[in-house]
Amino acid sequence: METVLYNIDPMLKKPIYLQLYEEIKKDIQTNLKAGEKLSSIRKMTIEYKISKNTVQTAYNQLYAEGYIESIPQSGYFVSENLYENLKKEDEINLGNKTTKDIFKYDFYPACLSDDTFPKKTWIRLYNKVLKSTLNLGIYHNNQGDIELREQIVKYLKSSRSVNCTIDNIVLTSGFADSMFIVSKILKDKIKKIAFETPSYRVAKKVFEQHDFEFDEIQVKQNGIDIEQLKKSKAKLLYLTPSHQYFFGVTTSIANRIEIINWAKDNNSYIIEDDYDSELSYKNRPIPAMQGINNNEQVIYTGTFSKSLSPSIRVAYLVLPAKLLKKYKKEFDYPFSTIPIDMQKTLALFIKEGFWERHLRKVRTQNKKKHDIMRNFFHTKLSNDIEILREGSGLNILIKPKIDIDLKVLIKEAQKKYIKLYLRYLDKKTEVLSMGFGSFKKDELKIALEEFLTIWEKVKNKQY
Repeated sequence: METVLYNIDPMLKKPIYLQLYEEIKKDIQTNLKAGEKLSSIRKMTIEYKISKNTVQTAYNQLYAEGYIESIPQSGYFVSENLYENLKKEDEINLGNKTTKDIFKYDFYPACLSDDTFPKKTWIRLYNKVLKSTLNLGIYHNNQGDIELREQIVKYLKSSRSVNCTIDNIVLTSGFADSMFIVSKILKDKIKKIAFETPSYRVAKKVFEQHDFEFDEIQVKQNGIDIEQLKKSKAKLLYLTPSHQYFFGVTTSIANRIEIINWAKDNNSYIIEDDYDSELSYKNRPIPAMQGINNNEQVIYTGTFSKSLSPSIRVAYLVLPAKLLKKYKKEFDYPFSTIPIDMQKTLALFIKEGFWERHLRKVRTQNKKKHDIMRNFFHTKLSNDIEILREGSGLNILIKPKIDIDLKVLIKEAQKKYIKLYLRYLDKKTEVLSMGFGSFKKDELKIALEEFLTIWEKVKNKQY
């Protein structure tokens, strides 16, 4: 990135971080190219004589809005997605429109189609909650509604063999909130976290914001490289053992036990992110690590976002006894971050059997869409791509076997009102995360054909 002089005036009433944020955003919209690296936080603090926190806050806001993305140990780069060229593409004028308004087809990796949510049932249960004796004039339990925690305990014990009670369940307003809580209660004693690599960027982002140091542990055929883990000085490990976030690898039971023993021997903790265990299309997931040998090393986290709705913002933690004490000390305010009417409705939804029925439906629907996409790639693009991840979740991860510029592909797709998502396996290896969950079956087939047309055009450099 060429050095650009941003107009920062400490005499203005407007906060400096906001001035910096607006200046960089304007630069991205009018000057910077997709993938271009921003100045490091350290360089910005020296050049503008401002604090590290000020620069970090500006970058965090740009990141949250999709203008930039963070690549571990490399820095911040102009985003490859929609917001990379917000004002530069004449074909697309955002204005006040939503992504759905702008794009004809959006291959977002973690969405459900709008016909998936059981709206009629939810409205009926919600009205039932409002007509009950629910007291809306008080603050409710900060760990979450007891009835909802009771239902989650029953579900986790029967479906995932998780060892839990209502006392060690903490309800949160989404995965990022769960990771915020974990980082907060461990920050005083743990300075370094090990991440399976590649890993979920939201998890990394939260711990980065709390100044944790990172160790990157490579993923092998049976899960993470345990020998590499043993050499790490990290006291916390983030893991997706049921389906590794990028590759879909399942950590074998032998390796799970070995990882738990590592944690015991080193007085360490494991974050078990069970983000999509309900959406397995080939095999039933093996039991959660948290329930193995009654260990006290695993912090279990789950969410309703992938199977029910990302909009209701309900997730949960299962905390070991020691950490539950720290949680209660650190988070001693008397209210939950999730609206009580939402919690009560979800509790009824599970209690009256609708959750199990919904899971069967959403699993069946998405398996069909998963198979449509996988078969399409095998039939039409088998010579061009390698499928790195399939068989679970709401997306398929593909890696080119040919020389094709994925950044150009994303730009060309954007011109046709199709949104694609670039991901990084490492600093150099780019892949596409192709979501199928947000489509209806017939719509998905059409979208894939249009994707293929753009792929062939870019492959043959006809742009």
